[in-house]
Amino acid sequence: MLTALLTLGALAALIGLVLGYAAVRFRVESDPVIDQIDKLLPQTQCGQCTYPGCRPYAEAIATGTADINQCPPGGESTIQALADLLGKDPKPLNPEHGEHSEKTVVVIDEQTCIGCTLCIQACPVDAILGAAKQMHTVIAAECTGCDLCIPPCPVECIEVVTVRQTISNWIWPLPGDESTGRAEPARTQAAAR
Repeated sequence: MLTALLTLGALAALIGLVLGYAAVRFRVESDPVIDQIDKLLPQTQCGQCTYPGCRPYAEAIATGTADINQCPPGGESTIQALADLLGKDPKPLNPEHGEHSEKTVVVIDEQTCIGCTLCIQACPVDAILGAAKQMHTVIAAECTGCDLCIPPCPVECIEVVTVRQTISNWIWPLPGDESTGRAEPARTQAAAR
């Protein structure tokens, strides 16, 4: 019995050493420019820019295969920030990808919901909570307002609502920003602190 334990211990140590060496030797570093671009994007994961999420769009901008004006949720402020970061001239939002609007979240009418889970499968940020054949609800602080959950809903129980500007989600406008303040999702605001 002792021999078996010592053999297994030695084998575990050897495997640990090999994995440790491989983690150091074959580590892939991410591009810091891509990380900076990704931090400027709104993280809605909505796909309106024709990329499946904000990180792939950031990679496309960094490689020059995408333009900086394809993000409707980010709007003009994101385009300006990307232009400043990359040393490019700002340009208006490309209308092919949509238009910038107020921050929204979705709300599920829990009385009408049939629990089909199609909205849960469509949500890119897991902001919908529920189970099969049970009512669903939206975690408002996690919802990015991408509205991808609306088309698959068979009973049309999902409604889009504008995020109301309150003292807890209002942020000071950036210099040169014409607006008097903009609402920001609580998750993003907390991450900025």
